[in-house]
Amino acid sequence: MNHNGEVKIFSGSSSIEFATRMCQHLGIELGKSTCMHFTEGNTYVKIEETVRDKDVYLVETLGLDPNNEFAELLFWIDAFKRASANSVTVIMPYFSYAKGDKKDEPRVSIRGRVCAECIELAGADRVVTMDLHSPQIQGFFKVPVDHLYAMPILCEFIKSMQLNNMVVVSPDAGYAKDARKFAKYLKADVAIGDKTRTGHDENAKILDLIGDVDGKDAVIVDDFSISGGTLIDLSYELKKRGAKRVIACLSHILLNDKGIKRLEESPIELLISTDSVCNEQVVNSDKVRLISVAPLFAETIRRIHNHESVSPLFNEVPQNILKQIK
Repeated sequence: MNHNGEVKIFSGSSSIEFATRMCQHLGIELGKSTCMHFTEGNTYVKIEETVRDKDVYLVETLGLDPNNEFAELLFWIDAFKRASANSVTVIMPYFSYAKGDKKDEPRVSIRGRVCAECIELAGADRVVTMDLHSPQIQGFFKVPVDHLYAMPILCEFIKSMQLNNMVVVSPDAGYAKDARKFAKYLKADVAIGDKTRTGHDENAKILDLIGDVDGKDAVIVDDFSISGGTLIDLSYELKKRGAKRVIACLSHILLNDKGIKRLEESPIELLISTDSVCNEQVVNSDKVRLISVAPLFAETIRRIHNHESVSPLFNEVPQNILKQIK
């Protein structure tokens, strides 16, 4: 390790299981801390050990309760800086407000940029995240951002399923570029859905499908799903067009109980995702398989701490992580 000694990982209340898995991978203990939520809504955080001159890694996903999780994240960063930590690296497996990445209609906030500025002003020195809604969000930050990808890990699991005559399906043109990366990794064809969304009600309509899926095993890929509506509507369309099997693959899974119920009733055989969000709704579903990306984040931290290159992790899965997938 570098001159500042051992890696110190702490967790916010949204990511305790995830941070614990990271620590297990690195063979270290999770940092001691306390977080309290008072009845009127206030949040209180306290570090329970010295961090003076330490390089601190703080894990807090912005997932199913993003407003409270975001406020807590800012308080943690402030606490570490006031406790004289040498540096604070924010590990944000899922950045919910990355959805607010552009001003595409009048009088709206670019929420992702506001969050980025707040994280910096609170004192973060670096950010590590995974599968942002659009990669240019990295430009909202002035501090370094390590943008990890779930694709290689998800693809390795898909490979282990030994599907026949595979086609990778993007729900819309916006995700087509990423879908082509999946297809290249899996040596498969690509099909693209034509989706329209008229409002902010999380309901989108599938209008058409470009590409041949007849007699093929279809793998729908997307970055996240809240209601599951697009995935499920697309799965019916794929079946109508002759797809043999339908598998879905998400970087982040935010499905609620209604979404899980719709998934259970849909033609989707299996929904593969990561543990970037601690989602109690999905763990009991037979149709959901979660692959942990905690080892990927742990390896990233190890490399950052030892001043090694992180970029090799973008394209291939290290053997020690690969063993845990299969």
